[in-house]
Amino acid sequence: MTDAAHTPPKADLLNLTRSELEAFVVDELKQPRFRTDQLWHWLWNRGAQSFEAMTNISGALKQKLNERAAIIRPAVDVVRVSCDGTIKLLLKLADGEKIETVLIPMAGHYTQCLSTQVGCAMACTFCSTGELGLTRNMTMGEIVGQILVARAHLAEHSLPPLKNLVFMGMGEPLMNLTELLRSLETLGSPEGISIATRRSTVSSVGIPAGLKILGDSGLAVPAISLHAPTQELREKLMPKAARVPLEELLGCLDRYPLKMRERVTYEYIMLGGVNDTMAHAKQLVKLLGQRRCKVNLISYNPPPPETGKAPFEAPDPEGVLAFENYLRSKHITTFIRRSMGQDIAAACGQLKLLAG
Repeated sequence: MTDAAHTPPKADLLNLTRSELEAFVVDELKQPRFRTDQLWHWLWNRGAQSFEAMTNISGALKQKLNERAAIIRPAVDVVRVSCDGTIKLLLKLADGEKIETVLIPMAGHYTQCLSTQVGCAMACTFCSTGELGLTRNMTMGEIVGQILVARAHLAEHSLPPLKNLVFMGMGEPLMNLTELLRSLETLGSPEGISIATRRSTVSSVGIPAGLKILGDSGLAVPAISLHAPTQELREKLMPKAARVPLEELLGCLDRYPLKMRERVTYEYIMLGGVNDTMAHAKQLVKLLGQRRCKVNLISYNPPPPETGKAPFEAPDPEGVLAFENYLRSKHITTFIRRSMGQDIAAACGQLKLLAG
């Protein structure tokens, strides 16, 4: 009799890259390689949640799969919908931990904001997620599983398709670099989710070693959380991130391998009276003026009132426009990003596992 305690754990197929799935099919299941293509298509293109749904798989193979493997995707715990159409999904992972992902309506499609960690260790002063601290990294299956859940939700409600991905949710992606790269590799598979590299953006506070590896991979374009035009101010707003001097970070980004029309994006959250004056705009021009980049200006989103007093205030809208106009006058491509989902705590910097 087989001792249940010695039964090997089932393989989570959503946590296997294409090559890892092939090894499992050939070496563990003793099946021909073409079965890998079938499984991959069902898992990532068709979004199958059970082996029974795979109509071109034999009954014998389905039995083997049920014995040796599992399809483990995040479960939807709470859905919140904003008055502007933004959708926030509170997802429960297999171990009971929870994360949030956000679907942002655009012209004829949705952009998904993906999380890469349960919580975040960076503790930026303006970000609610940082107050949670870091619990653990997410696996590839959990990261990319957010997309399967999102696609199913959009299809169920007859909403426009998902086209773009931004790794700007909970966590610092480059502190979970191995699983991030595995996720990006899986996303680009034409037989699976098939989201092109140019449609995936990875946000980071700026970790040079990780940026070098990401750049060499060619799998995504970076968006850097800058938020201050000087090292001194960045140390106050982002003390952990600022351990990397701005000069070193920008030098690393100057060397980032960009395709012909690509540019590094710098994200700049505007905090009322803190980093939003014309003096700060001039400092930012001095910092970025000669660089191949674009700047996204984002007004600070205070956390919901029930979480306590906000540490900062939103900037004056007219001041934001003046800031943008000055940067543009100095030939820096600049955009003011409209904050979406504020009424459901889904805007930039607000993700904090609020289920109510």
